[in-house]
Amino acid sequence: MEQVDLILSGGVVLTMNERLDLYRRGAVAIRGQDIVAVGTVEAIDAAYTAPERVDCSGRVIMPGLVNTHTHAAMTLLRGMADDLRLDVWLMGYMMPTEAQFVTPEFCRLGTLLACAEMIRSGVTSFADMYYFESDVAAATAEAGMRAVCGQTVLKFPSPDAASYEESLAATRLFIEQWKGHNLIVPAVAPHAPYTCTDEILQACGELAREYDVPLLIHISETRLEVEESRRDYEMPVVPRVKKLGVLDAKTLAAHCVHVDAGEIKTLFNHKTGVAHCPTSNLKLASGMAPVVEMLDRGIKVGIGTDGPASNNDLDMFEEVRLAAILAKGVTLDPTALPAKQAVLMATRVGAEAMYLGHLTGSLEPGKRADVIVVDCDVLHNTPSFTRDDDAVYSQIVYASKSTDVQHVIVDGKWLLRNRNLLTVDEAAVMERAAVIAKDIDAFLIAREGNILNKLIAIGGVEQTESFEIQVKAQLQTDATPEEIVANLLNEPSVQVVRFSRYRQYDTYFIFGDESQGRVRYREDDALNSKGDVDGVRTRLTFTSPTKEREFDDAVVLSRSQFIAPATHPLRFYREYFRPTEERAIQKERYRWHILYKGVLCYVNADRMMNPPIDGMFVEIKSQTWSRRDAEYKAALISEILAILGITPDKLIRKEYIEFALA
Repeated sequence: MEQVDLILSGGVVLTMNERLDLYRRGAVAIRGQDIVAVGTVEAIDAAYTAPERVDCSGRVIMPGLVNTHTHAAMTLLRGMADDLRLDVWLMGYMMPTEAQFVTPEFCRLGTLLACAEMIRSGVTSFADMYYFESDVAAATAEAGMRAVCGQTVLKFPSPDAASYEESLAATRLFIEQWKGHNLIVPAVAPHAPYTCTDEILQACGELAREYDVPLLIHISETRLEVEESRRDYEMPVVPRVKKLGVLDAKTLAAHCVHVDAGEIKTLFNHKTGVAHCPTSNLKLASGMAPVVEMLDRGIKVGIGTDGPASNNDLDMFEEVRLAAILAKGVTLDPTALPAKQAVLMATRVGAEAMYLGHLTGSLEPGKRADVIVVDCDVLHNTPSFTRDDDAVYSQIVYASKSTDVQHVIVDGKWLLRNRNLLTVDEAAVMERAAVIAKDIDAFLIAREGNILNKLIAIGGVEQTESFEIQVKAQLQTDATPEEIVANLLNEPSVQVVRFSRYRQYDTYFIFGDESQGRVRYREDDALNSKGDVDGVRTRLTFTSPTKEREFDDAVVLSRSQFIAPATHPLRFYREYFRPTEERAIQKERYRWHILYKGVLCYVNADRMMNPPIDGMFVEIKSQTWSRRDAEYKAALISEILAILGITPDKLIRKEYIEFALA
């Protein structure tokens, strides 16, 4: 008889091989890291002997589950920000917190926490995308799991790189360091088409092909992503990445929620794997992927949990069950995505989607010994029926739970035995995770309590205070803006630098604590001589509620203006800042940039459209930097008022927002 190291015997064996062989009373023989034989108990006992034999009666012996998409280290951000839209969740909370806290040690600890959770829920392989991926890989190998680890590349600075060039260089080094490892397959991971330029996507595709490693990417996760791709690139997401060579690599595309029939065909033709993440897509209201259509087309669709900050767990049993049930609800067909197919997606097909099908995903000779044993002799799985072999797949999908996993073996090594975790010190990891959570809480409490800090957190803010001298007058007149400022523009000491005309839409966010200041979202529609829109600019302005000083004639020195480009829609900022109150203003603005006695001033003639106010407003502004300069410019503004013929009784101390509030 042939000697092996271990025999798992007496359970129902689900091989998940091409023939979907099932042994009601089966056994698996393991030597070293490999599966040597799979068959009936009688057949294995007749051919093999082992120093260790484990009785699996009343249990299911099956391939370990394959989690095709996650961000393992984000276990440390689990529950930090929930019930938000994807863009607010990602750009408003995750990325600012990651910029503050993500380090190599953060990634190592978070990955160990994730591995402990995944092992306990029967996951033996996973695909990961995150920062400091070499540290993620090291922690994964330490825990004994198998993974495709993708180093993230973005178009903006990230926790582990100041530029995408740095990210690409780090990715190359990471691949060279880990390629050929027994458990870790290094990969390139351009985050998503909306966070990467054409140049980055092209370079990532070339790097993946150069080293023949997988490429991991998020594709068409939200409808907004697709709409913006059509707007900015005049094509949907899949054609764009195809054009840039991304699909010519061994690509695993996460989500693919909003893809049409043509894009599905493209993914199939390029042998692209897809990671279906039902819980995350539902929780973030991204939508429901056309999984049945993709499977029918022949695409290798696996199942993923996504990161534990958006799911919020790594429980593949829950994910497999939801995938099967959701497909039925979407298609209104109870036969869609049957249990057997769901288990396939979570094992062999998932491994094939990750380009690991030659190593894992099924129990057959020559493949790695990545095996789990699931206890079905439990209350919630009782009774069981044997007249139909497929009933066992239904037991696994519809009744089994992650807590039923009794044993986990990866690469022939025990990771979980009799529900005892052997490769990760759970207590120590949980203790350290709790310390990090306190630090993150303190950071967010400080940020959430300060509107300016919250604005700065999402980036792009000019963090230099802008001091302005300004005065405003309200004129009851039918004169045109040009007629109102004619005397000033004809003044010999005035030089017109530039003229522009806008239609401005201002939305003010007002907060319960007035000392926090206000945030204004402005859309400037630039108008040409015919009154048609020539261009649109959006930006945010933060202003403090206090005025520094008032001069004669209602000339005011104001301060603390912080300006940032508004790169997200108004809805994003509304959900991010969560104001107590919101007021909208619409006006048409004629603006002249003038030099008066060599000093740059801005003269605005404004007509208020909403709220509707008769007459015109004239506003004169100039930036300043010192008290003496402010006094000098206040005097100049008084001279400009005199030239315009604006008397003190026409001056007002009200801001436009105050009209809206009234």
